Amino acid sequence: MTTRRHMLIVAAGLAAGLAAAVAGGPAAAQHSIKALATFSILGDFVRNVGADRVEAATLVGPNSDAHVYAPAPADARKVADANVVFTNGLGYEGWMSRLVKASGTKAPVVIATRGIKERKAPGGGHGHGGADPHAWQSVANAKVYIANVRDALVAADPAGKPAYEANATAYLEKLDALDKEVRAVVAAIPAERRKVISTHDAFGYFQQAYGVDFIAPQGVSTEAEPSARDVARIITQIRKQKIPAVFLENVTDPRLMQRIAQESGARVGGKLFSDALTGSDGGAPSYIDMMRHNVKTLAAALMD
Repeated sequence: MTTRRHMLIVAAGLAAGLAAAVAGGPAAAQHSIKALATFSILGDFVRNVGADRVEAATLVGPNSDAHVYAPAPADARKVADANVVFTNGLGYEGWMSRLVKASGTKAPVVIATRGIKERKAPGGGHGHGGADPHAWQSVANAKVYIANVRDALVAADPAGKPAYEANATAYLEKLDALDKEVRAVVAAIPAERRKVISTHDAFGYFQQAYGVDFIAPQGVSTEAEPSARDVARIITQIRKQKIPAVFLENVTDPRLMQRIAQESGARVGGKLFSDALTGSDGGAPSYIDMMRHNVKTLAAALMD
């Protein structure tokens, strides 16, 4: 009697576990692989495609600048533990090759910009080898990122192929809608007012895709303070070209743009998100939020 009762309890437990898995409960939500992205925007792409099948992490977190990032020993352990590692490429993470070597990882290292037409950065790219690495600033390019992430996750976890493909398709539809939204907002800005000063040359792909002229101060990057001559040249440029607004970025010191605005008469148009997302309580916790915030901020300043 006791044995029969024990068998019934075991059978009931197995049935409950199966039901939970079918219903998408804890048994179904277990991660299949670990994926590591170098920075927050790329991490958001990985999370959207991987969803519950992937434990996604990033090295450079929200509101942090990958240009000046210094990896810690703990980062090498993260790389070593990952099943697949995603990098931006185009010279963006100058520290990544050393980190990968130090980690001894056997995981594939995927360049998420593969297939994107590279833009040459003015002034030599501030250490990026002449390339402009900020390819995500065009939504069309973001779709290439998603395709590369999808294919890499399928290769790392073939059993998850249907899920990764479905997730990618759903997200690509959101990106199509976002691209139309950005174009509509820009189209409403008078053509002669579509020019701004930003902290560094991070919006070249946005400029190419949507027709807003981003004028980044030459010789200025997130890695060094501009000289007095640099600032004077920027102010002269603003006055000569009648640039209506200057914009701050969430990965740089705001004091430079505030000073330039005060001395040039241009207005501070607000904060743009260039190289990093914000935390969940900020204005750009996701890529879609970031692009939507940026174009609305631009429009509000340039149409006023």
